[in-house]
Amino acid sequence: MNNLSLRQFRYFEALAQHGHFGRAAEACGISQPALSTQIRDLEDIVGGALVERSARQVRLTRLGEEFAPRVRDILRAVDELGDLARGYQGWLSGRLRIGVIPTVAPYLLPGIVGSLNRLHPGLDIHVRETLTAKLIRELSEGRLDAAIVALPVSEPSLMEAPLFAEEFLLVRPAEDARKPVPNIEMLKEMRLLLLEEGHCFRDQALAFCDMTSALPREVLEGSSLSTLVQMVGAGIGVTLIPEMAAPVETRSANVSLARFAGPQPRRTIGMIWRRTSPLAGQLQHIAAIVRQAADDLRTPASALQPA
Repeated sequence: MNNLSLRQFRYFEALAQHGHFGRAAEACGISQPALSTQIRDLEDIVGGALVERSARQVRLTRLGEEFAPRVRDILRAVDELGDLARGYQGWLSGRLRIGVIPTVAPYLLPGIVGSLNRLHPGLDIHVRETLTAKLIRELSEGRLDAAIVALPVSEPSLMEAPLFAEEFLLVRPAEDARKPVPNIEMLKEMRLLLLEEGHCFRDQALAFCDMTSALPREVLEGSSLSTLVQMVGAGIGVTLIPEMAAPVETRSANVSLARFAGPQPRRTIGMIWRRTSPLAGQLQHIAAIVRQAADDLRTPASALQPA
């Protein structure tokens, strides 16, 4: 077992994560044959098959399933040693792996990445966009350094740093711009467009509309905020979007925006990271950059119909 290498561990961890030799090789930046050779070498060293190979996918063997979490722990410990060294340097450099939920990423990331590249040119930024549950899992497993999500996440092992709060806006067809803004009871009678299950913004919209126990008949689902807004422009229904998304998603759609009279639906966006992370000080600095980027995205009052 003395011939085991961290490189082999990283290749195996990528294969366990992606379940496919081609995608794992792409994630590792090597060719598929090279990755396959390294996995076979690893299997020879440990004395047993770690994966079941088929034409379409890869499954872990029983040994592979027990091997994977131990490999992940080793890699996380090695990464944290590097983070510890960087933490003592007192400046941001090297790799930064940050996750962002889909209802934030398209609108906030350009400002964040631009500011970080300008202020910290030595930073190598890796971005992961996916749902909150996956971000929390990958953060806990050491695959991410931090994530930007809707708070609270209420995970004892994670630190939460609130960044900003934003309101939800009503999106409806342009011809409805002069109509009274509906209240919650009126919304329940309208055809409401929602994101697919798994999006935290869907749950927040349902909570505001008091529809958490059962969905009304007139509900349609979309895979993105852009899809929802375009459906509204086509006259299919109404939807809610976070304020930061409004300038991007409504500029080419035949829709109108309005604020609710009250209570104002809103969410808090924050950054989370492991309590044990040696980069806590640097991540607080990044949080400040995110706050500034969010301030630059405030929707002009003139773009909204008064409630």
